[in-house]
Amino acid sequence: MRGAGSDAPAPGAWVVFSGEAALWWLRLLRPGFRHCLVVLDDGRHWVVIDPTAPRTDVAVLERAGTPDLPNRFRAFGATVVPAVVRCGAIRPAPWAPFTCVEAVKRVLGLRAPFVLTPWQLHRHLTRHPHARPAPGANP
Repeated sequence: MRGAGSDAPAPGAWVVFSGEAALWWLRLLRPGFRHCLVVLDDGRHWVVIDPTAPRTDVAVLERAGTPDLPNRFRAFGATVVPAVVRCGAIRPAPWAPFTCVEAVKRVLGLRAPFVLTPWQLHRHLTRHPHARPAPGANP
């Protein structure tokens, strides 16, 4: 993974959206966009960061064992969107309640204070060119 001040390329990233609703109040959110997590690819490993209500699960998987993890999530009905990891920020992220959306935004280095729900995050990532990788780039 990339450390502060490193010249190594940022890992590829995908944001995974699902309709899972472990908490009753999440059912108020848009179907299919009730939870999100982020998957990073450093070329050798997948790092899955899944912020849930009781804890944040982090899994490191060998890339050779699961060569196309984003498509695996799609096969289970999730919506998967490529994203850019911004590693050069020097200002701290603004205060916000800790939700799955906020956790994903922090991993990506995304400053979007009015993006609060998984659906809003999906719209932001798919509508803003700076939030997506350049064509032909990995992810």
